[in-house]
Amino acid sequence: MEPAPRVETRADLHRSPGQAVTSRPRLWLDRAAGWVVRAGGIGVGLSLVAILAFLVIETAPLLRAARVAAGTALALPSGQPLALAAEERLSQIAGASADGHVRVYDASTGAVQLDVAPAPDAPLSVTGVSGESTFALLEPDGRVVVQPIAWTVAYGAKRTVTPAAPAPLELALELPGSDVRALAVRSTPKLTTVVALAGDGLVIARKSVNENAFSGEREEKSARQTAPAPAGLALLALDPDQRTLYGADGSGRLFAWELGDDGAHGPDVADAGVPATALALLVGGRSLAVGHADGSLSVWFHLRAGRARTELVRAHAFGSQGAAIRALAPSGRGRSFLALGEDGALGLYHSTSERVLWRGASGVTGPAALAFSARGDGAFVAQAGAVHPFAISNPYPEVSLSALFARVWYEDYPEPAFVWQSTGGSEEAESKLSLTPLAFGTLKGTLYALFFAIPLGILGAVYTSQVMDPRLQSWVKPVVEIMASLPSVVLGFLAGLWLAPRLEGVFPGFIAAVVAGPLLALGAGATYAALPRRLTRRLPVGTEIALSAAILLLGTAVCFQLSPLFERIFFRGDFSAFLRETTGATYDPRNAIVAGVAMAFAVIPIVFAIAEDSLSNVPRTLSAASLALGANRWQTIARVVLPAASPGLFAAVMIGFGRAVGETMIVLMATGNTPLLDMSPFDGFRTLSANIAVEVPEAPQGATLYRVLFLSALSLFVVTFAANTLADLVRERLRRRYAGTR
Repeated sequence: MEPAPRVETRADLHRSPGQAVTSRPRLWLDRAAGWVVRAGGIGVGLSLVAILAFLVIETAPLLRAARVAAGTALALPSGQPLALAAEERLSQIAGASADGHVRVYDASTGAVQLDVAPAPDAPLSVTGVSGESTFALLEPDGRVVVQPIAWTVAYGAKRTVTPAAPAPLELALELPGSDVRALAVRSTPKLTTVVALAGDGLVIARKSVNENAFSGEREEKSARQTAPAPAGLALLALDPDQRTLYGADGSGRLFAWELGDDGAHGPDVADAGVPATALALLVGGRSLAVGHADGSLSVWFHLRAGRARTELVRAHAFGSQGAAIRALAPSGRGRSFLALGEDGALGLYHSTSERVLWRGASGVTGPAALAFSARGDGAFVAQAGAVHPFAISNPYPEVSLSALFARVWYEDYPEPAFVWQSTGGSEEAESKLSLTPLAFGTLKGTLYALFFAIPLGILGAVYTSQVMDPRLQSWVKPVVEIMASLPSVVLGFLAGLWLAPRLEGVFPGFIAAVVAGPLLALGAGATYAALPRRLTRRLPVGTEIALSAAILLLGTAVCFQLSPLFERIFFRGDFSAFLRETTGATYDPRNAIVAGVAMAFAVIPIVFAIAEDSLSNVPRTLSAASLALGANRWQTIARVVLPAASPGLFAAVMIGFGRAVGETMIVLMATGNTPLLDMSPFDGFRTLSANIAVEVPEAPQGATLYRVLFLSALSLFVVTFAANTLADLVRERLRRRYAGTR
């Protein structure tokens, strides 16, 4: 019986003659595998895009500009405030008027919540204490009445704020109030200081309060001192510590006195170039903001230039916003401040970042007073019979390109510098968010790691693939690749707690071992090559490696043993003291060399594996042809094998670079983790990745530090992506160049 004819399938139509028939399930498995591979590739690409998008989304708010929006003006039922202060949440406003009353108004309706009259006689002047809810009223008889306002907050169904006026404090200037041309006041529960400019001198009145912690008994002491004043002095400002007095005259000169128990010392004098029209101390009291007659602004520091000398220096400057500056108001947090011009123009600035955050017209004619909330989210401008509120959105004033990457002049620093110090001891601490020392530390750690890793990885790969016996290759290559599985935290732990203290005691011997290592390796090779051929043929495979390793270990041990001798001969018996005296550098046990050695252990396996694969893939026919034409083995390796494998070798170096750039735990544990801008191998450093690991747990979500850390991560992503892209382009170019050799 004849078999039934076979029906051709679609698979048969695509099958070449003589090719075996593939079963339908296997075809489906093959297609499914292809789909999985494609999906995996697409997923990897989408993951990279998603990571980049997330980093950009978290970083983009740093570019958001400040916004200032005017609210509805509040009509005041009585009094024209000559000085203003705002409650922290902007629910109430306090103002002192020329009638001697201090009133608290509801910020939404203008209704009077509290009215006190600490100076029933019409005062000659009203002064608001910068950044505080305290007012000073000068009486005709020369008394200065200091009236603080306190707000009590209660939380129930809603937040309730109750204003209160503690008992005022009086200080006698002992001169007619009409003689006073300028007044500066600061008050704390323990000390109140009033400085008055009268006649041709300064009058300094102080009242201190000491309270016995056990009996509650209070003891008050008053003191009065005088000091000469420069001719033309017109403005005064006193720092919160009540130790430094600032002044300005009509010719553009600024002054700074040190106040002590024995009077005023100084002054230090600086020329601002333009007459000052307003003075204010920023939060912390170390920065003096100055408004000038031409509408420009500047920020000054009072610095110590030596043990017994101080000087007043201009640290930041801002261009003119129009008319002369009438009033300055600092924020209670950060280094932002408001400037109000005679023409009603309003400007928002940040001292540290030297940013003009916002400028515009306030819409207020004839402004009389300015207040900036402690949280920096609102302001009030007073005029006759009304107060104008302003809502302020100022999320990231500390950030600018110059603040992140350029030198910045910080408070108490003698000159501009690159500094990373995200937090301080108090809210008054100035944020220092320079990424430059972190980027520098990243490159520094990478260079020291590659200094050890590239020669060992590349040369080891050359020897393993081109010289080593194939029977040893099957052992050596897996062992080196296993090194890549060592956790970086273990390497960092060993480097920081074991290697660093031991290397400190034998560092001269370590230097000798690094110098002698290549010489010992060459000597071992020469020694093995000098042995008779009939002897080397009888030796086991790998004898040359064992001989080289033994000589290297023995030589290294000898160098370490002779370290004290090297220290006496070359470094006067003390390497650390010699380094400090000759270069000014100090030896930090957890330094760049220790980190470089530890990071090299993490980078070498990657460089070795990629380089060895690239070298092994060079066709043996090329080597054989070179040898057949009379070239020796090393000429063949140098002139044939290495050029043919150069694309892979370059890729190995760049991937090792990326591995070193992103290393975190080794750097975190093996260095001092200090953000120094110093290339010295004997100092520590901090990298961008280590900084992220350190700072993220303490960064409030959405705050400036949080965003800057994401900017650091974005920078690392871009750098590694650019390095890998460049490596691929160069590798492809080298591949095309040497394509004819394959």
